[in-house]
Amino acid sequence: MLEPLYTADEMQAAEGRYPGSDEELMERAGCAVADEAMRRWPDAKRFVALCGSGKNGGDGRIAVELLRAAGRDAEAAGEPQGADVVLDALFGTGFHGEPRPEAARLIEAINDSGAGVVSVDIPSGVNASSGEVPGVAVRADLTVTFHGRKVGHEVAPGRFHAGDVVVADIGLEPGETKSSRATQAILGLVPRRSAEDNKYTAGHVVVVGGSPGMTGAPCLSALAALRADTGYVTLAGPSSAIPVFEHWVLEAVKRPLPEDDHGFATADGVGELLDLLGKGGALAIGPGLGRSEGTKELVRRLLAEARVPAVVDGDALFELEPANWPAPRVLTPHSGELARLLGIESDWVDAHRLEALERAVDRFGCVVLLKGAGTLVAEPGAGAIVCGGDPSLATAGTGDVLTGILAAFLAKGVEPRLAAAAAAVAHTEAASEAPQKNGLIASDLIEALPRALGDHAPI
Repeated sequence: MLEPLYTADEMQAAEGRYPGSDEELMERAGCAVADEAMRRWPDAKRFVALCGSGKNGGDGRIAVELLRAAGRDAEAAGEPQGADVVLDALFGTGFHGEPRPEAARLIEAINDSGAGVVSVDIPSGVNASSGEVPGVAVRADLTVTFHGRKVGHEVAPGRFHAGDVVVADIGLEPGETKSSRATQAILGLVPRRSAEDNKYTAGHVVVVGGSPGMTGAPCLSALAALRADTGYVTLAGPSSAIPVFEHWVLEAVKRPLPEDDHGFATADGVGELLDLLGKGGALAIGPGLGRSEGTKELVRRLLAEARVPAVVDGDALFELEPANWPAPRVLTPHSGELARLLGIESDWVDAHRLEALERAVDRFGCVVLLKGAGTLVAEPGAGAIVCGGDPSLATAGTGDVLTGILAAFLAKGVEPRLAAAAAAVAHTEAASEAPQKNGLIASDLIEALPRALGDHAPI
């Protein structure tokens, strides 16, 4: 369900517990690199390894010896010229910072070589413990790593450099890690409707959103919650949005909210919403809601008074301040929204995703799901969970679908951190299940959700 992701220190500790010699580990590592390189490029004639001075370089040199023993033309050289396949063994998992000029030149030569590239353990230039890439870094087609995946393989921007990742067993015992990677098995945590359920006990989600020009967002969230197996959805928005809701979401109950002269919901409807939420379930607030003074007050009061778990997304994140909330809150920003919440630039968030996530968790004291390639989830006192991703999800409305899935899982009683991780995995699985990869739209995810969830039996 949660696969360990190792930092450099955690890997060093695992190696330190090994009763044998470093040479034994290096021999196994080099063998794995040689085997995977030949498997990936069976017709390659020339292999060139660029090796550093540490253990990573030693792994590369052993791989060269084994390639030669297998009858291949292989050497450790100072340049990748003439190579069909380059073995990147410059830096290991202990590397941090920006490569020095000579190393940067070699990395650029690897990237410009036109050869297939296999990185040994981690692409050189990527921080294995954070995924940060402060300078140039190798762009591998294949990374052969040892014992377990590293944080830098899964957290962007490092994940963009790793290519396909193969984990080789070199004889180390498992160890504790702070961070982890969610697998498809996490979907087994989500309860399914049973013979004893009715529409209320299967989960009630209240979606609050919508404003002029943005009525589609809450409709997507409501439909996603229904397809994610919740039994009952109430869709609440400004009165003028109700005709759109009635047309697009037949199965949800509609609740008109008082609105101002511009069609934005006001806080006058808080009492009715709290009555609805008093029966249990979960709240999803923010999709298409708008950023008027009235909507900001509506968000503040609902989050301050609703005693059910809530997903806080989209416009509900605008100018959000930490508070002593009475029930779990899950914030779901993309990098731009998180940057505004932290008062920093979005480019910095993209370059330091793990640190930005940790800052947000510390500031708000709740679960935070940072959307994007390699979605990240964390809560106070726990490490990050990386939840995959799919490039086809980079389209308008998919975040609203994620909000509905997450609200459904919260309404079913799944613990918030794991509900967020499971929702992100379900989101990715739905993208995989959708029949169209090019031109995928948010509605396609909703239709694919039952198939994505149906393949995973409850734990």
